[in-house]
Amino acid sequence: MSPPTPSYVPAASPHVMTTYGRLTLALSHGQGCRVWDTCGRSYLDALSGIAVNTLGHNHPKLVPALQDQLSKIIHSCNYYHVPLQQVLAQKLVELSGLTNVFFCSTGLEANEAALKLARKLGHQKGIDRPEIVVYEKAFHGRSIATLSATGNPAIQAGFEPLVDGFIRVPVNDIDGLKAATAHNANVVAVFLETIQGEGGVRPMYPDYLRQVRALCDANDWLMMIDEVQCGMGRTGRWFAHQWAGITPDVMLLAKGLGSGVPIGAVVAGPKAAGIFQVGNHGTTFGGNPLAMRAGVETLRIIEEDGLLQNAARVGQHLAGALAHALADEMAAGSVKEIRGQGLMLGIELSKPCGALLQRCADNGLLISVTADNVVRLLPPLILSVAEADEIVHILCPQIKQWLKAL
Repeated sequence: MSPPTPSYVPAASPHVMTTYGRLTLALSHGQGCRVWDTCGRSYLDALSGIAVNTLGHNHPKLVPALQDQLSKIIHSCNYYHVPLQQVLAQKLVELSGLTNVFFCSTGLEANEAALKLARKLGHQKGIDRPEIVVYEKAFHGRSIATLSATGNPAIQAGFEPLVDGFIRVPVNDIDGLKAATAHNANVVAVFLETIQGEGGVRPMYPDYLRQVRALCDANDWLMMIDEVQCGMGRTGRWFAHQWAGITPDVMLLAKGLGSGVPIGAVVAGPKAAGIFQVGNHGTTFGGNPLAMRAGVETLRIIEEDGLLQNAARVGQHLAGALAHALADEMAAGSVKEIRGQGLMLGIELSKPCGALLQRCADNGLLISVTADNVVRLLPPLILSVAEADEIVHILCPQIKQWLKAL
């Protein structure tokens, strides 16, 4: 694809709120796993819009389907039936083993709905002040409720008073979870990410997930799993918790479900599916025909193109290649760990590494840094082995140079 004529050099806008620290580039268009900026420079996209562009850019099956939907109807409010909601809900139920779906537009909205579900269940049980277990370093959104469930004091600061009703526990510590909830009749749910994304690509161990499932069953709590970032095939299974062989009561989806079109979903099983009744919850944009078509086509293409298998295979290759290239730094302790699964990988360094975003972009690679010192890789599920090797070829020298400079 020919790059566009340089047309826009990014600069701070006096009219846009300063809520983001942006790199000095603006993207113009993309093809596959590659994007171009408005000055014509090319980048390998190892971030996919933070796990959103599941199918990469300008996918030859997705784009015509969305164009077809645009020519029919984009939005229909939920006063009326939206047939594509039933199509997408049926597929999500089939893939998850759950029973019912509520559609919204973002991961934050999905998580907010889950918190409401848990609280309403508590009140149905006669609990005046329901409490929900959440985790250290978790991230569930930036509304007041989801911010309160989030385990990051830095992003909570300045927005107090936070919402109460949360019990915070450490990751992968079943004894800590049991101790924090012992003799507490107000607990109604455990709310977790299978792999913490913003928290530094930190996986919940399969054994731990099975222990949490058993504890929830024993106490009649909801097990609510936030798969917003780690779901939709990113780990090589449809949903990351499936590696542990468990089924949650509530699963939250967004990001990659629409391949770039905003969409969120609350997928619920028998214990939770009937909690909301007419008038308890709603949304203007959730479940609109364009978003539903994007979800339907994303799932279809993932299946047709074998992208679960590709994510597992290429992700394993990428993790191995990173470990080989950074073996000396790992032995020295300056690279502490490479973790994650499939095409959701984190490289934890011994020191903060936020500067790597711009350094890698200057060398043609888009990445993320999260939890201050973790390089996060979330490439599209169509990534090839050759493109994985290109990530390693660009990224690892930058990591080594950065570590030596400190």
